[in-house]
Amino acid sequence: MNELDDGLKSVDAASDLTYFAFAKPQPGVAALAPERISMGPLPDVLVGRYRVERVLGAGGMGTVYRAWDLLHEQYGDPAPYIALKVLSDEFAESPDASALLYSEFALTQRLRHENVLRLHSFEVDTRCQRAFITMELMHGMTLDKLLCERPLGLPWKELCGIALPLLDALAHSHARGVLHGDLKPSNVMLSEEGVRLFDFGLGQAEEGVLHGLPHLSRNRFDAWTPGYAAPELFEGQPLTARADIYAVACLLYELAAGTHPFRRMPSTQAQQLHLDRQLRAPRCLPRHCWPALRAALSFDPRARDITARQLRDAMAAPSSWRQWIG
Repeated sequence: MNELDDGLKSVDAASDLTYFAFAKPQPGVAALAPERISMGPLPDVLVGRYRVERVLGAGGMGTVYRAWDLLHEQYGDPAPYIALKVLSDEFAESPDASALLYSEFALTQRLRHENVLRLHSFEVDTRCQRAFITMELMHGMTLDKLLCERPLGLPWKELCGIALPLLDALAHSHARGVLHGDLKPSNVMLSEEGVRLFDFGLGQAEEGVLHGLPHLSRNRFDAWTPGYAAPELFEGQPLTARADIYAVACLLYELAAGTHPFRRMPSTQAQQLHLDRQLRAPRCLPRHCWPALRAALSFDPRARDITARQLRDAMAAPSSWRQWIG
């Protein structure tokens, strides 16, 4: 009877629209996947309001378009432009695609910070069965493009102008119980309005926050970005704030030195090769900042016991010329 009850529970779970994207696979239980939704081409106008113009960027799970808000135009808005994100076809055809995108919307909406991208709305066009998010349209460059232009890294003053607001945003996110899950240079923009952290598509809420919001199963999506994911994530451990700290530390080191601290290797491989023993402080970094950044780069999450706020405070502390790395 116990085996029968377990089987019935697995069937009930399979009937839940969020089951296939978010639930962890159960050992010994075959997945009962429903039929995928057949998606047509994205229409020129969504929900009779947003005219899609052109692609701004595409990632592993979604595509962002520049769009024209026809309603705002009707009421005289001189710049009715927005950005609009939809899931890529591979994910949009899943029966729980809308829930997947709504999770990103709910997490980001929980944050109110000038350095976090502002989202406007979550909507579904029922004619084409597409869910989408509308958000502020940013003008600028992502940090991966900046790094291509600055292969030797940034001087200290310029680095601080990016690092401090980014760490402020991450500290705010963690304080609100939101984990980013995919911090990397392409998810941070240096815009005309300042630094913006965005793309919480792989994010999660900490336990007790946004109760009822499904948790994404990365085992199903193979979603980690190898060069920025902490070792414990490859080992199947849950996402934590310390994993975000590892990712942002890799990014900050890269901005300072112009090179990734571990040659962009997956952290588990870098750990096996003991690359952390070869780490040296970037030349532009004041001496008092290195212990904090070095701790944030630790492969062992127990040694990575520094928060985003503490890392920010270390980098913001005043320095004298005697403290600079020679």
